[in-house]
Amino acid sequence: MHIHILGICGAFMGGAAQLAAAAGHKVTGCDANVYPPMSEQLQAAGIVLTEGFDAAQASLKPDIFVVGNAISRGNPLLEAILDQSLPYVSGPQWLAEHILQGRWVLGVAGTHGKTTTAAMLAFILEKAALEPGFLIGGVPLDFGVSARPGKTPLFVIEADEYDTAFCDKRSKFIHYHPRTLILNNLEFDHADIFTDLAAIETQFHHLVRTLPASGRIIANAREDSLKRVLARGCWTPVDWFNASKGGWRADGDDASGILTIRDGNSEIGRTQWRLTGAHNRANACAALLAARHVGVSLADGLAALSEFKNVKRRLEVRGAAAGVTVYDDFAHHPTAIATTLDGLRHRVGAAARILAVLEPRSNTMKMGTMKDRLPQSLAQADRVFCYSANLGWDVAATLSPLGARQSCHDALDALVTALAAEARPGDHVLVMSNGGFGGIHQKILAALAA
Repeated sequence: MHIHILGICGAFMGGAAQLAAAAGHKVTGCDANVYPPMSEQLQAAGIVLTEGFDAAQASLKPDIFVVGNAISRGNPLLEAILDQSLPYVSGPQWLAEHILQGRWVLGVAGTHGKTTTAAMLAFILEKAALEPGFLIGGVPLDFGVSARPGKTPLFVIEADEYDTAFCDKRSKFIHYHPRTLILNNLEFDHADIFTDLAAIETQFHHLVRTLPASGRIIANAREDSLKRVLARGCWTPVDWFNASKGGWRADGDDASGILTIRDGNSEIGRTQWRLTGAHNRANACAALLAARHVGVSLADGLAALSEFKNVKRRLEVRGAAAGVTVYDDFAHHPTAIATTLDGLRHRVGAAARILAVLEPRSNTMKMGTMKDRLPQSLAQADRVFCYSANLGWDVAATLSPLGARQSCHDALDALVTALAAEARPGDHVLVMSNGGFGGIHQKILAALAA
């Protein structure tokens, strides 16, 4: 089968493209913005890319066009497909019908931590010699790719609540039909498609309704939103984790790198690992319980996590210059920003300075829906540099509670210059964006070196 993918460089669509190619299909695709790491993965898989969405691509006459959710009406190629009555399908539906059919799907859903938790789960299964397939919205450092078909029925997928496509406004995860499901957390996000938290809860309940009675749900006990979702109806056993006391939970010590898993007051096991922060310990607990559902013991899971390296763009060190370390992180929601800063603070200690660099790039952030939460989410940073171009709200006014610690810049080069002038040996520069951010990491490192 020849498939041509519209929006192929997105995290999900790029992963689906690699799975299709690995399954023996001829894969081509197009997108407007191409940047690593996805562009590199697609090239390595031998997938031919076309820049832009020229209507002439309709003449390729593939067996089917696979349409990503970033593609809207008015897109020239999409309009040509509709005008010529050419066959098309959404990415999640194609994946469900051609890759996931008949497999034991382990889904990881939630507002935060999906990528890291899915990578942990896939790695635990890999170390247990279960050779799972996976599709993850980032690049796990332990695998080097965001997707692979696997060699057993097990398949780990990052179950995103964003809508499916222009023609299907259900959440993507509705198509996946998991047997094992992690519900990591649930907050309001994606203000461009959801009116409020209740609307997202409804989509999560639609997902819960698809699980079999022989399945398993791993749910965060600290999330009232998830309790409301399951109270609407649940036909699948639930393991609650992360309760304030009792039940399954993880604790530990960032300084020593200890991760401990407990059931009530009983310690089940412990290991030493590389990650920091309470959020990552909760992610680990969820991944361990999900792996247990397919037969991996908690002891073996903990042993695997001692080797887990994490995911690209999750507090990833991009380099150092003039005694300053530069990190890259995908954080863009206020909660994720706060937890990322907290994780770095625990890693570097209270005395070190953290210079946060933020690009409010997601649709929700561009709309300013959560702007009032930004000052508190950035509280642990010693200095904040915000890229304020292309926003419809006053960033400087929003960040004014931070006082002299914040500065806003409409020009990327001006931001880099200001940061380099402020930085001193021993500082830690944390760049947070869900996009390429104009290659800012290398620009910062070059400015520091100069």
